[in-house]
Amino acid sequence: MLEIEHLTKVYGEKKAVDDLSLHILPGEIFGFIGHNGAGKSTTIRSAVGILSFEEGTVKICGRSIREDPVGCKRDLAYIPDNPDLYEFMSGSGYLNFIADIFAIPTAVRQEKIRKYADVFEMTQDLGKPVAACSHGMKQKLAVMAAFLHDPKLIIMDEPFVGLDPKASHLLKEMMREHCKMGGAIFFSTHVLEVAEKLCDKVAIIRQGKLVREGTMEEVRGDESLEEVFLDLEAE
Repeated sequence: MLEIEHLTKVYGEKKAVDDLSLHILPGEIFGFIGHNGAGKSTTIRSAVGILSFEEGTVKICGRSIREDPVGCKRDLAYIPDNPDLYEFMSGSGYLNFIADIFAIPTAVRQEKIRKYADVFEMTQDLGKPVAACSHGMKQKLAVMAAFLHDPKLIIMDEPFVGLDPKASHLLKEMMREHCKMGGAIFFSTHVLEVAEKLCDKVAIIRQGKLVREGTMEEVRGDESLEEVFLDLEAE
């Protein structure tokens, strides 16, 4: 679903991502963990085609993000760490704009928008300008937009930041259901308890390099994920 091979991204003389390789398979929820500045967001932005990179390859459902970026983006959805939405639009206008991009039929989009608006208790707020929405409401809109076109792969950068506990729980359920239907999730998080309970696999990155990767049981062993992470950081 997502193949990252020997990815290297350089800023000046610093390697923000250094020879990183990861494979995310259909049905997997894959967590990506690291301290601030470890290279998580750079990896994610390179994988979705926002950043160019010096070395390596990224493939989405078998297509190269470099050679066929539009084809790749049909199969994925990306939720950034900060929901920078078009603030001059209304919530419903933004969701319909995204639906237009992916050519979602009117009846299908209306049903999905109603469904997600009800789930996230946003029905009464979709008429508001995005500029008038709180951070949490913008994050909900970003999540709703990501799921609209039934992407095969969803890549998320700190998706739970700004969400209240109920919305976080709903997003976790949506992630599990998405993977149960054959999709895949790749997301970064600082909330290790969430990763420990939610993820099938996890990778830990430090200073741009992969330092641990595998199933939760393989990475964690007899320790908690927090203990493993802190031990690796102390080395």
